[in-house]
Amino acid sequence: MMSASGRFVIAFNGEIYNHLDLRAELGAAAKSHPPLALSPEWGGDVVVGEGAIRWRGHSDTESLLAGIEAWGVEATLKKSIGMFAIALWDRQTSTLTLARDRVGEKPLYYGWQGSGNERVFLFGSELKALKAHPAFAADIDRGALCLLLRHNYIPAPYSIYQGIAKLGPGCLLSLSLAQPEPRIWKYWDAVEVARAGVAKPFVGTTDQAVDALEVLAKDAVRQQMMADVPLGAFLSGGIDSSTVVALMQTQSSRPVKTFTIGFNEEGYNEAVHAKAVARHLGTEHTELYVTPEQAMEVIPCLPGLYCEPFADSSQIPTFLVSQLAKQHVTVSLSGDAGDELFCGYNRYQITENLWRKLSVVPAPSRALAAKGITSIAPDKWDGLARFIPGAARYSSLGDKLHKGAGVLASRTVDDLYLGIVSHLRNPAEWVINGKEPPTHLKEARPELEGLNDVERMMALDTISYLPDDILVKVDRAAMGVSLESRVPFLDHRVVEFAWSLPLEYKLRDGQTKWPLRQVLYRHVPRELIDRPKMGFGVPLHDWLRGPLRDWAENLLDEARLRREGYFHAAPIRQMWAEHLSGRRNWMAQLWNVLMFQAWLETQIN
Repeated sequence: MMSASGRFVIAFNGEIYNHLDLRAELGAAAKSHPPLALSPEWGGDVVVGEGAIRWRGHSDTESLLAGIEAWGVEATLKKSIGMFAIALWDRQTSTLTLARDRVGEKPLYYGWQGSGNERVFLFGSELKALKAHPAFAADIDRGALCLLLRHNYIPAPYSIYQGIAKLGPGCLLSLSLAQPEPRIWKYWDAVEVARAGVAKPFVGTTDQAVDALEVLAKDAVRQQMMADVPLGAFLSGGIDSSTVVALMQTQSSRPVKTFTIGFNEEGYNEAVHAKAVARHLGTEHTELYVTPEQAMEVIPCLPGLYCEPFADSSQIPTFLVSQLAKQHVTVSLSGDAGDELFCGYNRYQITENLWRKLSVVPAPSRALAAKGITSIAPDKWDGLARFIPGAARYSSLGDKLHKGAGVLASRTVDDLYLGIVSHLRNPAEWVINGKEPPTHLKEARPELEGLNDVERMMALDTISYLPDDILVKVDRAAMGVSLESRVPFLDHRVVEFAWSLPLEYKLRDGQTKWPLRQVLYRHVPRELIDRPKMGFGVPLHDWLRGPLRDWAENLLDEARLRREGYFHAAPIRQMWAEHLSGRRNWMAQLWNVLMFQAWLETQIN
């Protein structure tokens, strides 16, 4: 779309939830602006000035362009509430500007490709769009492959392809014919938000904090419920999704459409809890119990959904619930980000407690103990278990001891946290010519000074795990079935308020996410909510030994691995054999390799 003056041309993916507020502000300001001549595309009339703005339509894209004309790009983005990836061409200065939303809900890839006179700058929301250009090289980045094996996702700024980067959340990128090298800066910084919140915390009572949170969250939900298409919500029956649905139902004159999937396998089924919450709130609830066969039918589709390798196995149920919702609605709200903002992950407390105990032991002593443990192979430890009092009750004792040895060698709490969230401690050893690049989790981060250990982990998750795993999983799964997913907790007002709450407000009375729970208890009885946290997963470890075995064996074939030349075959084949035997559960590590192999197959074909 072109701006009214004809100066700006925009390509826009996403939603600006408060664009009507922007229009109102622009209209009020128009009275003091001189008249603005319209471009020929708009009829050559006057559009701004003399007390009015002439709007061609009702789209948020038009609102965004008008804001950019009046206030500039950065100021307009700071006023905007939404999820977006934007490309803006300034015809007057021959400048390209790329922008991404504050927390990274929408993706944006970019990079120079080709050489000499054929050199071209490519950008887009999907890698497949870039790949369609004849200059695209499609050379796989082995460093990014190392990161996939460590995390099950590829963190920004890296992508699976050399020379192609992800624009980070809250970032602007600018380049021009005069300055062809991209200049990148932040218009909103999650780490700065965290530091500011900790430095100037909320000073009210806990009751006042809960009141304020409900007001903000309710308004975020209200804005994201604005749609001219059918709308609903994912509902797992957990704290986060139940809170979103409760706040939706209080603002809806009709039952909200809610969706959940269930599994008959014990330990994987949340549908019964979702149904109870839906019944209490009076939603129009739809549930689908998925058979293993139905879930496994999704797996061949995954490489096409995720334009680069992605291996969070909860991608399977996420796609299934998106598919279910799409049969009834076009937009669905979700409860993602509650854990990162309100200290919901148990690993935060586990890491803090472990580091408190480890840090009193001198580092050289810990390193020596770790070396002693790893000098004995895991299977040998398993054999020794029957001679160690009490050890026999632990399955895979050797694996646990070796992972514990890695923990012992940690030099800082950040190093310890990296070890806890890593699938492999040394993934470069698996990748031929692999060298792992620096990331948010591996670099020293002086800007996190002033945050305590738990707050540091929350901040690191907010800038890496949240945008590069959770939001990638939800956005691609939803878009794969033409469903738009929205995340009310990522309204920046909610994010900034959450970071202003002292940690003791979030972890209180032995409960995580305390203020969010209190908001929810005002709408749903606590007996329907208070229960152990359940992950959103599928029993892949068993499926790989059973119905998925032939599929996996084909992808992990030793001759194939050697022919393709990305992985050292020996450690992968050993891990696969140990998993099949039942002696080890290497599901997470193998799934990372399998998702790359399945993705690579689609690229070759």
